[in-house]
Amino acid sequence: MLQQKIPATVITGFLGAGKTTMIRNLLQNANGKRIALIINEFGDLGVDGDVLKGCGAEACSEDDIIELTNGCICCTVADDFIPTMSKLLERENRPDHIVIETSGLALPQPLVAAFNWPEIKTQVTVDGVVTVVDSAAVAAGRFADDHDKVDALRIEDENLDHESPLEELFEDQLTAADLIVLNKTDLIDAAGLKMVREEVASRIARKPAMIEAKNGDVAAAVLLGLGIGTEEDIANRKSHHELEHENGEEHDHDHDEFDSFVVELGPVADPAVFIERLKGVITEHDVLRLKGFADVPGKPMRLLIQAVGSRIDQYFERAWQSGETRGTRLVVIGLHDMDETAVRAAIAAAAA
Repeated sequence: MLQQKIPATVITGFLGAGKTTMIRNLLQNANGKRIALIINEFGDLGVDGDVLKGCGAEACSEDDIIELTNGCICCTVADDFIPTMSKLLERENRPDHIVIETSGLALPQPLVAAFNWPEIKTQVTVDGVVTVVDSAAVAAGRFADDHDKVDALRIEDENLDHESPLEELFEDQLTAADLIVLNKTDLIDAAGLKMVREEVASRIARKPAMIEAKNGDVAAAVLLGLGIGTEEDIANRKSHHELEHENGEEHDHDHDEFDSFVVELGPVADPAVFIERLKGVITEHDVLRLKGFADVPGKPMRLLIQAVGSRIDQYFERAWQSGETRGTRLVVIGLHDMDETAVRAAIAAAAA
């Protein structure tokens, strides 16, 4: 008797859109469905996986959470993703559903296309691609170039690329979507939300379903069970670099546009002052994303820090475990011309 294919949901979205929070909510409200989770992060410190392992959801034990931190999943499909999927499918107790959280810098297209590999296609189908959007970031114009300025510059340099790395990734992640979640709508007003809807819709020819959310709170019944079979249609949802390759242009998605590093510090005596100073560091050095944990003396729990632009969320997330070395560890992600030495020094000064 043939086994029914396991549905897999790919959750994508740019850095800080709220993917991990949404998955955490999903796991805590899975209604008995056993979920295996594959997490891919850009950077050496697996913050997202650590957060999800501490969520205490019965639907997904620590053994069901698999982290891939060797690079962006879209660039390591053959080396990392396929072997990981094969091992998962060999388990005696196979999951009811697989959820894959991509890096915020990943193109979903190569990942979804990998589900057409023979050893995967017969056992798993892509239930749908869910793209999470930071509505506040879109409203602030983070993903929109000043096209009038670029057009003026093109007069001087006709080879100028009209789109930034951020803008291309944003559009590629939207292009792959079966469902778009406009997250963080509580951070903008009605007029801003209307603008975000129009901006997102203008970026893609297809018109996938679009819903609104606050704090990544989306019902499991909405996220799971789309039944799309996206691997059958992904060839019609080409990314920028795929289209440019077809046109004979050289354009590799190798993340040379972005840099990532980990800053390790000692205890942070005054978290409020540290957070306020971090906002200045982020603004001055144009840091795209900052996330990690801080050790606050006298507190039995770790302070989780998540920054998107100058917006910083912080809360005591879980107790330090027995035998765990306390410390402050932060992942910093920015464009390739970010001055790593200066950023490291500024963060260290902020903690002093």
